[in-house]
Amino acid sequence: MLTNSKAFTTYSTNNIDRSKEFYNNILGIKAKKNKMGLLELELKNCQVLIYLKEDHKPADFTVLNFIVHNIEEEVSLLTKKGIQFETYENELKTDSRGIHKGDVGPVIAWFKDPAGNILSLIEEI
Repeated sequence: MLTNSKAFTTYSTNNIDRSKEFYNNILGIKAKKNKMGLLELELKNCQVLIYLKEDHKPADFTVLNFIVHNIEEEVSLLTKKGIQFETYENELKTDSRGIHKGDVGPVIAWFKDPAGNILSLIEEI
């Protein structure tokens, strides 16, 4: 029924301008406010809209994943730009740089945007 439908994703922030600066200047993604005041991320194969929510509470799950060719290189570049990668000790245990290389699942590293939303880098297989 919805197989051929266009789709997009949304999530909230508590500060549109700070989010715009983060996505533009730190992640290098063109982000602009649209006519409705929503922040649009210009990505190759995915439409993302970020909306202002006064009582914003960040999700406790990943809201956006980026597929990368070399996760080690991307983590290094983003760390130099001030990104702090999350470290975990559970079944998704990460190394000291925040990279999970377990037996199950992809090589992945999680970080947060200024509103506390969880984003990730996933190494392309």
